[in-house]
Amino acid sequence: MNTHNDSIRGHKLLTKEIRANLPPLCATDNLGSKAIVQVKFFTPDSNWTWYATEFDGKDTFFSFVVGFEPELGYFLLSDLESSQGKLGLPIERDLHFKPTPLGDIMKKHGKEL
Repeated sequence: MNTHNDSIRGHKLLTKEIRANLPPLCATDNLGSKAIVQVKFFTPDSNWTWYATEFDGKDTFFSFVVGFEPELGYFLLSDLESSQGKLGLPIERDLHFKPTPLGDIMKKHGKEL
């Protein structure tokens, strides 16, 4: 864990409450677009956003990622905790994000399952 980024950020990327609400990997496969995005991470100094629907309880998320291209995929908490954008800003958790169906998030970004 990058404690330097935590001090800049002012909060942890993943709280115990959010961990408890994230289903394990592959648990929502049958839900498709009805799977619930539990947490949103973003880079304040670029256009990358991660919408997590599942978590292995250790380091790996399944998510809808908006970066170069919007896509479904896996990413690591450890990567988010240690990464910084061009201006040296750490990745943030959207503190105001409310759990939302994956399909609604994807439509917002012009994608569908």
